[in-house]
Amino acid sequence: MTKITVKNLDIGVGAPKIIVPIVGKTEQELVNEAEFLTQIDFDMVEWRVDHFQHVYDIEKVKQTANKLNSIIGHKPILFTFRTANEGGVYPASVEFYINLNKQMIKSGLIDLVDIEVFTGDKYVEEIVELAHQNKVLVIASNHDFDKTPPKEEIIARLRKMQDLGVDIPKIAVMPRSREDVINLLAATAVMKDKYAHTPLITMSMAGKGAISRVAGETFGSDLTFGAAKNASAPGQLDVKDLRYILNILHKSLA
Repeated sequence: MTKITVKNLDIGVGAPKIIVPIVGKTEQELVNEAEFLTQIDFDMVEWRVDHFQHVYDIEKVKQTANKLNSIIGHKPILFTFRTANEGGVYPASVEFYINLNKQMIKSGLIDLVDIEVFTGDKYVEEIVELAHQNKVLVIASNHDFDKTPPKEEIIARLRKMQDLGVDIPKIAVMPRSREDVINLLAATAVMKDKYAHTPLITMSMAGKGAISRVAGETFGSDLTFGAAKNASAPGQLDVKDLRYILNILHKSLA
């Protein structure tokens, strides 16, 4: 597997790296969240821009991204517009979604971008090509808030993302039982051991799946999400608790 380095953060080695989402609706709320993060130990920030009330004004999005960079730009910034189909806030056309991501890739204000794999192979490949031309990394993602697909389907989706040339495949699923959590972890391990040549992000959501958010070093998920002020998905642990647990587990595996 290839290690990825962005802003001196090595992804794919050691304990899972912690991504903290910011979800403010206004520019001031986002600035406040970013300033709060300067007191927190984390590795990457995800701007969930679908929460932003001016998301349809790309110039305003760029202006706000510039302010966020001035506060936390020493950390990698992941830009994510989560569509309503996959748990996001605002509905948006495919045309808007792709244009927003392309404009931000070219802006020089972000380090990584999230593209939902089921947007379409053509669109994902376009984003990957443009992102790599602008030295932006691509996370391809898929979210199922209703269920956990079979283990073989989880592996197939992750492999599809990798085949499309993305830098980091990501899948998040909702468990209905303990067996679902086990299947997600097992699928992660098989993907890591047999197929992966990139870092991975996998998680089982809600409280039932919390173990998946801390067990990445054992099963193969290289990044995990922790909440500072606000969570962006069910089951996210407090970032301080998450770092404490990850450090203990890392020492035990050393």
